[in-house]
Amino acid sequence: MSVSAGFILSMQTQQRREGICFVTWLATDTGPLKVVSEPQKGVFFVPQSQTSQANSILSGHALEPCSRSLPLKTFADENVTALYFNKLHDYYSARDLLKEEGLRLYEDDIRMQEQYLMERFIRGGVWVRGTPSAFEASSLLDGQFKANDLYTPRLSVLSLDIECSGDGILYSVALANDDVHTVIMIGEPTPNAEPWLEFVEDEVALLRRLCELVTRYDPDLIIGWNVVDFDFQLLCYRAQQLNIPLILGRNNEAVNWRGGKVNKLLVPGRAVLDGIDMLKNATYHFSSYSLDNVAQEVLGEKKLIDNDDKLAKIEQMFLQDKERLAQYNLKDTQLVLAIFKKLELVEFAIARTKLTGLPLERLGGSVAAFTNLYLPHLHRSGYVAPNMAEHGLSFDSPGGYVMDSTPGLYENVAVLDFKSLYPSIIRTFCIDPLGLILGLKDSEASIEGFNGGHFARTGHHLPQLVGDLALARQQAKDVGDHHLQQAIKIIMNSLYGVLGSKGCRFYDPRLSSSITLRGHQIMQTTKQWLEEMGATVIYGDTDSTFVALPNDLDEQQSHEMASQLVSAVNHKWQQKIHDEYGVQSYLELEYESLYRPFLMPKARHKDIGSKKRYAGLLVQADHKLIFKGMESVRSDWTELAREFQTKLFLALFTQQNLNEVVEQYVNELQDLHDVNRVTYRKRLGKNPDQYIKTIPPHVKAAQNSPKKFTKGDWVDYVITLKGPELVPPKTALDLEHYLEKQLTPIVEDLRSVGIAIELSKTHGQFSLI
Repeated sequence: MSVSAGFILSMQTQQRREGICFVTWLATDTGPLKVVSEPQKGVFFVPQSQTSQANSILSGHALEPCSRSLPLKTFADENVTALYFNKLHDYYSARDLLKEEGLRLYEDDIRMQEQYLMERFIRGGVWVRGTPSAFEASSLLDGQFKANDLYTPRLSVLSLDIECSGDGILYSVALANDDVHTVIMIGEPTPNAEPWLEFVEDEVALLRRLCELVTRYDPDLIIGWNVVDFDFQLLCYRAQQLNIPLILGRNNEAVNWRGGKVNKLLVPGRAVLDGIDMLKNATYHFSSYSLDNVAQEVLGEKKLIDNDDKLAKIEQMFLQDKERLAQYNLKDTQLVLAIFKKLELVEFAIARTKLTGLPLERLGGSVAAFTNLYLPHLHRSGYVAPNMAEHGLSFDSPGGYVMDSTPGLYENVAVLDFKSLYPSIIRTFCIDPLGLILGLKDSEASIEGFNGGHFARTGHHLPQLVGDLALARQQAKDVGDHHLQQAIKIIMNSLYGVLGSKGCRFYDPRLSSSITLRGHQIMQTTKQWLEEMGATVIYGDTDSTFVALPNDLDEQQSHEMASQLVSAVNHKWQQKIHDEYGVQSYLELEYESLYRPFLMPKARHKDIGSKKRYAGLLVQADHKLIFKGMESVRSDWTELAREFQTKLFLALFTQQNLNEVVEQYVNELQDLHDVNRVTYRKRLGKNPDQYIKTIPPHVKAAQNSPKKFTKGDWVDYVITLKGPELVPPKTALDLEHYLEKQLTPIVEDLRSVGIAIELSKTHGQFSLI
């Protein structure tokens, strides 16, 4: 027997001669290791009352599962029977037959390998014990797995990018890592070509050479930009059309393309990470997730050709300048590699897998992550997971509490934040799927929630999971593991959304509404207490309360007063929750930030305070100007408007002459030299010809252009005297539009709180009043 430590790269369920097995590839300190598990059984559950019927149906189709009564029951308190199968064919056939006959099945939609891992609390890292294969090097048979939470792999990476025609005919493929880079190009060799440029005869030769090079470089991870849904999808399609096996996996194994939204791609022995998905799941935000835009923002670099008529330029280069196309192709792989390295996206993926147990490439699976974390505990409490919407309830839960604001210009505003409010509510008030079932059985001894929810004080799991996550996050913070911190933050923040998602098997509106409505109650009570202490609350949003402190306080005195308010409120919550519910409070109000000064404008065109829109100088960031929900942080406003707002508000907060700032930008607008300053940019949600009833300006600009636009394209346009036109325009700009729609609304924000400043138009010229 051999024992190794490793990290899961790929895993698939296979029917082998000895039975159902999991074929797993691990990254280990000594290289890749293939492990074939001991034979397993496929299993799902049926209510005991339907066991005889199920066995009768299956025996009529020559299917004989092993039936076993287990000490498990449904949320409706029905005992269940487990049906075990030795063959994948029998498992899937039985599942389909029983569903067709209307029987209720439980946990039949959980993949076998995922079920195997989650029941053993395996999250990426494993100890594996098995018998070395006599036929394959670096391979174990009859493998047994055990969780190894301490193992962190060092993974090798290869960046991949393809270029092709508009019809999907391959032109070239580029590969790059830190040590080597190669471009495989279809065409005749040219003299003095770069040594990294290889020419091949046709697509067949290109695909075969690609397989050879991937085998030679032997990466653990393949990365790219839209690499699964574009590059790999096209590679698999062309390989199928040309009848070429796409041998990109280890041990000369072919790529498996399964289709569907999740886990559609399997490269045995390797994981494939897409840059766009990685950024979104690590909560990075960009105005556009195109490689060109992200590279510009993250690296300060750009692709070698822009996005305008990119396909036409690629086709032209393939015909006329293959070396330039190769450089473009290679540059894309290098940009992806640099973005992954700069933002440490591989390290984040590893941390997330170690936290949730999801495969490295399966990102965006908040529901799956919750199931992975929760289901093993549920089984140990004697329950199987419910089917979706089995309770029959479906009503909307309210969102976070947003209180009316008191508009004005303030000298001193402190922001008090509840730390992880929704997870803290879950932990304090014992909100939990199983806790709800148990609480409804004994409502008098439970903690009352909202909309009929009651939650048991014991027997639950989610509050403890939240506590464990909070502790792990603090430990990660203490040791400087920011990847794990971020992964924990994301999963903790997703808990409410998961419980409120109809795509989750644990969805129950009594759960989600008991979180949000408790949040409303906490925010309203906190406001009341602060006002009773003499504080002036001007705004509140979800978990943040904005308090206007006395103008005569200096910074140190403001810090002290805000800290005192926080301490007093926390003490009140601890006392109230102990007295009314008999449980410990995990609510923690924190003094988050101080603004000096701060502006809360009125809602536009209304005589009420705005919501989710404010600006101020943040003391904790060296008096940095901060905007929330305003033009300077919105990509759908022009550069001129964003810059104007920044300069105008900075002048206001630093007591400079506002009129001079307004006059400067009015004059620039009248004598505009750079059309990019007033260019709008918006993406098409569908093809331009599909807009019929309502046609937005960017669509009009696209429709009136000879250039062909399709869904997802960005449209850069300006407003001219003849309407929207693409940049550069052929008609004079409509300056009145920009004065009215871009500059005036920003001035109105100041006028709404009593600051005397405005714009007008007189005798065909713009002037300041």
